[in-house]
Amino acid sequence: MRIGEIAALIGVTPRAVRHYHHQGLLPEPVRQANGYRDYSVRDAVLLARIRRLTELGLGLDEVRDVIADDAGRELVEVLEELDEDLARQQEQLGERRRRLGLLLAQARAGRLTADGPLSPELTALFANVDEAMAGRPASAMAAKDREILALLDTATPGDGREQLVGAMRRLTEAPGVVDRVYEVYALLDALADAEPDDPRVEQAAQALADVMPDELTAEMTHVPEGGFMDALYADFSPAQAAVVRRALHLVMERTR
Repeated sequence: MRIGEIAALIGVTPRAVRHYHHQGLLPEPVRQANGYRDYSVRDAVLLARIRRLTELGLGLDEVRDVIADDAGRELVEVLEELDEDLARQQEQLGERRRRLGLLLAQARAGRLTADGPLSPELTALFANVDEAMAGRPASAMAAKDREILALLDTATPGDGREQLVGAMRRLTEAPGVVDRVYEVYALLDALADAEPDDPRVEQAAQALADVMPDELTAEMTHVPEGGFMDALYADFSPAQAAVVRRALHLVMERTR
């Protein structure tokens, strides 16, 4: 059989066959005098097995391991791992559909915020904050804070997200805290064009540390510099970044 014939027989493309050759999954057959590959029934059996394994969701490295073990012992192990992985994906998909259903219900009722789509928990939190801050002048730092919370709402796993939103909800429900947070926003807004050695940095850092919940910042203070934290600081002005760094240091000292 030529490459087009074996590909049509097994239901793959000639390009896939060549790729399997390149990956070492399917040995290249001896070429005829005219230069064409001459595939045997044995080649077709192996190609069919490769197709079946890939359709189960195995990666090519896993397929290679299975094929290398003629006794089939490796196949059982790999399929068990695949089954566990699919179960995890199914659970995650179910959780995503649950959240999507709640968001869809909010959208149909016209209750999604401009920050959405967000989790129902954070949507409710933002609604409470908007009500508490109604009538106050707009704050650039307040808007940035919401963006960061929306990012964490998406990037944080389920348990961590519940902890995050729960801590923020308890913070905003505490008497007088919303007023204090708004004062911190004003201090940070005033440092938008300032340098890190501005004397107002220490005052703003103290005020920010005072309103930061210990249960959240205890984890944040252990996050090493680099990656997300560098990106976070880069989004602030130099003075604002200095405030956040100093505030985290103060919280770390407070929680020791």
